[in-house]
Amino acid sequence: MADLRGILAARLAQGPVPAAEVMALALYHPVHGYYRQAEGPWGFAGKDYYTALDVGPLLGACLARRLEEAWTRLGRPGVFTVLEPGAGRGWLGRDILGAAGGPFAAALRYLHQDDNPAARRAASEALAPWLAEGRARFVGEAEALEPFLGAVVSNELFDALPAQPWRWDGTRWVQQVLTAGGPEWQAADPGEAGDWWTAQAPDLEPGDGSIWCEGLPDLVKALCAPLRAGLFLAIDYGDTAAQLLGKGADLRRFKAHQVDGLWWEEPGRCDLTADLDFTRLRRLLEGESLGEFQEGTLSRWIRDHAPLLEWEQEWQSLETRERLRRTENLLQLTLPGMLGERFRVLEGWKPTS
Repeated sequence: MADLRGILAARLAQGPVPAAEVMALALYHPVHGYYRQAEGPWGFAGKDYYTALDVGPLLGACLARRLEEAWTRLGRPGVFTVLEPGAGRGWLGRDILGAAGGPFAAALRYLHQDDNPAARRAASEALAPWLAEGRARFVGEAEALEPFLGAVVSNELFDALPAQPWRWDGTRWVQQVLTAGGPEWQAADPGEAGDWWTAQAPDLEPGDGSIWCEGLPDLVKALCAPLRAGLFLAIDYGDTAAQLLGKGADLRRFKAHQVDGLWWEEPGRCDLTADLDFTRLRRLLEGESLGEFQEGTLSRWIRDHAPLLEWEQEWQSLETRERLRRTENLLQLTLPGMLGERFRVLEGWKPTS
């Protein structure tokens, strides 16, 4: 995208640009950013990536059950609010609202939070019945929310935050930057990040490294602030701090369903993501008075919480094509090596004060 390349070229004329700054421009520039375009990138043919929502409604159905358990634990309040930051097309909200039933459905209120214009437009269609009934509404990313009982649920939110790759070369930390000649690793002071990684893995080896998301603490604080009590649940790419250090985690580029590490190419025309440090997220949530953490793969979470026997009985009455579609959806979410193994889930609970 010529305009974004021009902005980046002007910045490069002043010196090397950290990868996190390139990622921020590429994804969130108000005019030319990838997540600010008129057409959304989600789906299969002609798109860049697909999510668990594209393979069927079972993730939302399983979340609806989990949220009903949280509602019951809170004493079945008359209003149970679910905030979804980075809500995209609204498909997760649609599937949760569609699966909820009985008194819980009457109490459920869904807040879609995503300023992406393509996301807002798609969600207007996906959530139309519940928007009309007042059971769903849009909230801005900078909007101050009234305190609520309920849950904060994110799906592939944190991996899209601008993040900086760092490596330990055996004697010092180096960060990845973009120069006029291309990407380079250059020595720099990682500050708080270096202290964090040293505490997580004292015996660092050359080549160990991870990513550091500077904006993670502020976002976690903002998301937890209106939650008076209830569930915080995050689904995302990532791993523990120690595991990420051993992998030497880097930025990823998604384009036309191909994945590589060429984050500096075609800014604004492809998705960029970074693994989430789940250890750090958990530490930040502890600082916001959350506890009772549960963490593991999405596939394990589905197996633990899905009403598998109920689904098996319900699906017998479906047409063959729909029954096969739902079975394939379940296999994608639960079998080793499939979609559910690529993601981790972290749950935390905020008690009533």
